[in-house]
Amino acid sequence: MTQRINYVHQAPELFKKFVEFGGLVKDSTIEEKIHDLVSIRASQINGCGFCLDMHIKQATIHSERPLRLHHLAIWRESTLFEPRERAALAWTEALTTLAPQGVPDDVYERVRGQLSEKELTDLTYAVMNINAWNRINVAFRTVPGSSDTAFGLDKARLS
Repeated sequence: MTQRINYVHQAPELFKKFVEFGGLVKDSTIEEKIHDLVSIRASQINGCGFCLDMHIKQATIHSERPLRLHHLAIWRESTLFEPRERAALAWTEALTTLAPQGVPDDVYERVRGQLSEKELTDLTYAVMNINAWNRINVAFRTVPGSSDTAFGLDKARLS
């Protein structure tokens, strides 16, 4: 796979602002473990190899268990996820694959049973953020692993 264009060089100010937005999202009420799970699940759905590779490495650095990473694609059937994580994953899927009727009420109610209004808002921004990153990296075919050293992902020792 060859990257089509380098979007960072083409629009450095937009990239800078987008990275700043991502920093604000990371500093929100949503814990790191859920950020990692959400980023991986959305990237799986969107087929973003660059982001999937990056977020699996980040989750590994954050001490996520390998089996949970393997089970993420089957989280509904797995017993390895807590109710709060399941709610976050359901919300991620609903927003990543928006149905014509929008987010179903049962999904919203399940999530509201686990997250406060502030947490749900922050989670929504986190899902928006990863979906935007997925779209730009899929569009321009960013090569998985190509930024490992720059982002410190070589520490995951998965390459």
